[in-house]
This record gives sequence, structure tokens and C-alpha cells, in this order.
Amino acid sequence: MNDEIPRPFLIQRQDDGTFRLTVRDIRYNSQGYPLVSGTMQDEVFATSAAAKSFARNNFDAKAGQYATK
Repeated sequence: MNDEIPRPFLIQRQDDGTFRLTVRDIRYNSQGYPLVSGTMQDEVFATSAAAKSFARNNFDAKAGQYATK
């Protein structure tokens, strides 16, 4: 089992150079394994900083809660 806690905000770079934000819901099953489901936001961002700002303003995201892939 991976001991790393999944981060609730995923910022992905698209093929056209824009960024998309996925908000993840993390729950744990009875054995302690994380069950992760995500909802990609409709907004498209020019930079990852803009996506982080959107997450801070709309979802109370804190520093260190972002993952990139």
C-alpha cells in the first residue's frame, strides 16, 4: 500500500498547452485504502497559476494540496 496521501486538486496540462483542474473526493474503505473520484472543472486556464488561484478562491485550496501530472 502506498502511504502517500492523494492530493485533492489535480492540475493537468492539455495537448493545446492549456490547463484543467480536477477536484478529487477522497474517501477510505474499511481497510484504509483511499477511494478517489474526481470531477474535472469546466473552466480552461492559460497557466497552472491561474488554475491554483481558481481552486483557492472557489474551493479553499491550501498550498501543498495540488498535484500535477
